[in-house]
Amino acid sequence: MSKLESSPEAPLPLRRISQAISDWIGRLGEVWVEGQVAQFVRRPGVSTYFLTLRDVDANLSIQVTCHRSVLVEPLAEGTRVVLRARPDFYAERGTLSLRATEIRQVGLGELLARIERLKQLLAAEGLFAANRKRRLPFLPRTIGLITGRASAAEHDVVENTLRRLPGAVFAIENTATQGSTAVTEIIAALRRLDARPDVDVIVIARGGGSVEDLLPFSNEGLLREVSQLRTPVVSAIGHETDQPLLDLVADLAVSTPTDAAKRIVPDLLAELGQLTDARARLRASVHRRLDTEDQLMAGLPQRLRHGLGRLISVGTEECERAVRRNRGTLATLLQLAEADTAQLLARVVSLSPQAVLNRGYAVLWNSAGELVRAADEVTAGELLQVRVADGEFSVGVTAGASSDGDG
Repeated sequence: MSKLESSPEAPLPLRRISQAISDWIGRLGEVWVEGQVAQFVRRPGVSTYFLTLRDVDANLSIQVTCHRSVLVEPLAEGTRVVLRARPDFYAERGTLSLRATEIRQVGLGELLARIERLKQLLAAEGLFAANRKRRLPFLPRTIGLITGRASAAEHDVVENTLRRLPGAVFAIENTATQGSTAVTEIIAALRRLDARPDVDVIVIARGGGSVEDLLPFSNEGLLREVSQLRTPVVSAIGHETDQPLLDLVADLAVSTPTDAAKRIVPDLLAELGQLTDARARLRASVHRRLDTEDQLMAGLPQRLRHGLGRLISVGTEECERAVRRNRGTLATLLQLAEADTAQLLARVVSLSPQAVLNRGYAVLWNSAGELVRAADEVTAGELLQVRVADGEFSVGVTAGASSDGDG
């Protein structure tokens, strides 16, 4: 089909535009479409069924018509279907719909197989890895809670949390937890709560249900949204036997909404009890230490006296041994000094004039006090002074020196 030519001066009539749109859509032919039945209308006396088909991941829907021969029995709302249809543009109203010629319900086996394939894909991308899990805060300022309006899951989480921590604060987002709008509503609630700086943890809670009822919590779009949040997410979906893929992506998965309350806040009474026990243990430890120190102080004077007496005794023995060593050393030194002195004295005595006198020699001085060394130094009649070993006396010279040297 050629492009329609138009301008402000030569506009096209609306019927031409509608006809062109109808022609363009008609060229698409039959297509296979998957979606979820949001509404099913059967009018009495009319052979045509009217459905509203909704996208399973996006907030998008379209009207579908089919002849009653295409369906054996009416479709329940929320049923997943795959249908073969031809787009149909109703020019008079400018509306688009699908005219189905074949409709197949997606069975449970096919749904489980799709979930398993998605599980393998996300696991390969690392969305289930343990190192991506964030720790929950010990005492969250505000708890974000996404759950059905006035649901048993909301009651279980809130009531059990307040029993454990009476001052807990909630930011509750009520959304659809099953059906065609559940995924888009939950994603929107997650984004609102994640944007709040005071929300420290987000709990997604819902009671049990069939595989079809829990399908929103295995939706790929929802799982990827949870993996990108800054706030830790707790999955509390269904009962213990239920495990949607949200349990694997969330930072913490609990078996029931009641168990979620036990994991997101501490038990105030239990914490107070632990504080009381810790205080008692600390007090007992301090008392034991004081008792030990008191016993040590009580025996300190005796230990000091005993230790001081031992030190004095050891010191006394050391002093006595030192005195004995010094005395022995001094006696040895004195003996050596006496021997040296005796030897020195003997040498001095042997060299002294007195020793010569002791051998019978005498020393003579003349009247002038000069030592007489030769016979010719005296004259007859001269008075000499004589010193012998035991004293002195005077002698007179009777004759002068002889020629042969005799005196």
